[in-house]
Amino acid sequence: MALSSSTLLLVKSHISLSSFSNPSLYFRRGETRLRVRPISLSIINARADERKEDIVIVGAGIAGLATAVSLQRLGIRTLVLEQGESLRTGGTSLTLFKNGWKALDAIGVGNDLRSQFLEIQGMAIKSEDGRELRSFRFKDEDESQEVRAVERRVLLETLASRLPPDAISFSSKLANIERSENGETLLKLEDGIRISAKILIACDGIRSPVAKLMGFPEPNYVGHCAFRGLAYFPEGQPFEPKVNYIYGKGVRAGYVPVSETKVYWFICYNSSSPGPKITDPSILRQQAEQLVKNWPTELINLINLTPDDTIIRTSLVDRWLWPSISPPASTGSIVLVGDAWHPMTPNLGQGACCALEDSIVLTKKLAEAIKSKRTSVEDAFKAYGSERWPRIFPLTVRAYLVGALLQWDNPVICAVRDNIVVPKLVRLGPVLEHTNFEFDPL
Repeated sequence: MALSSSTLLLVKSHISLSSFSNPSLYFRRGETRLRVRPISLSIINARADERKEDIVIVGAGIAGLATAVSLQRLGIRTLVLEQGESLRTGGTSLTLFKNGWKALDAIGVGNDLRSQFLEIQGMAIKSEDGRELRSFRFKDEDESQEVRAVERRVLLETLASRLPPDAISFSSKLANIERSENGETLLKLEDGIRISAKILIACDGIRSPVAKLMGFPEPNYVGHCAFRGLAYFPEGQPFEPKVNYIYGKGVRAGYVPVSETKVYWFICYNSSSPGPKITDPSILRQQAEQLVKNWPTELINLINLTPDDTIIRTSLVDRWLWPSISPPASTGSIVLVGDAWHPMTPNLGQGACCALEDSIVLTKKLAEAIKSKRTSVEDAFKAYGSERWPRIFPLTVRAYLVGALLQWDNPVICAVRDNIVVPKLVRLGPVLEHTNFEFDPL
């Protein structure tokens, strides 16, 4: 649903909105249920007690903080609204390839992060019985390639440290968004605070209420779920600096050293539905172990050495931005960035990398509009969407196809994969070509 001067947007920051037409429909996130009621459309008048802001960013995740830091480097202040009481540092780690590191260098935090995480030299692919099918060295194919697994917590804290102390407003949950009579966006928080923003940048994740209200559908469940964890070795982890992939039938797994003491691992499996939300770490651990109980023992060891607060299970989703069908990335002075616009499966390791790319491209477009005034903010956002779409849409489709191929469960097809496709046909160059992304420094 496109925004206009007569459109009232309802945003509940801790739910996913899927209908305005059913007043009795309930939505669940965690254990909280809320009732959403239809509301009338209106234009509101400005009030004297409204806080005025030029640019507001919703969400203090990777996309939100990277965008705020990028704009800060160009002298443009933003206010970041985060619904949590602190940074959302839960979760495990993410793998960044050279395009992600180029973006972090442009933002000014690359070297700080490099010093904390191991550079991954290559990858090995094995079958579920432990037989090595193929191995590669990244530098042999691309001397400029850089691969490191980074703890999400450290990445967020590093980005946040580059912002002024008052740049992030925690415990700031949106109650609704309205268009004021002067064309600005009025944000009303659940504690009653009202903020009038000239520009709104939505970085509120895969279940973005703002994206929903701009007409985007809910992300699509792709038929796979994943366990993830971050194993801890207090005396030092024993693995070489390479990514290890293990392919089974309808199940695949992998692990990669993050630092001298931590190793990230995942297990991806086919499932007809996402299933119930489970947070009990003992149950998650048991279910993960059951999937790979007859696989190489290092996987079981990694699961056993994973602290309770770093083991999670998630369903994999994406959203395909169909040309001429999907809504644009922006409407007026509101724009989507990262997972709020283009959630993708992690099969190419590009979700975080693309969010970082978004932040650089958007920052340059917006800064030019603000400082030179040769173009409007609305046109700058349209240019951002037009530039990013040819990059994002193919990557989202490709990530989905890679995942679908690797999740085969037919024994005959899996045998062909393990004995012919991977050992004889797979080449590293095409696997990494999507990491080639160039942009000028900020």
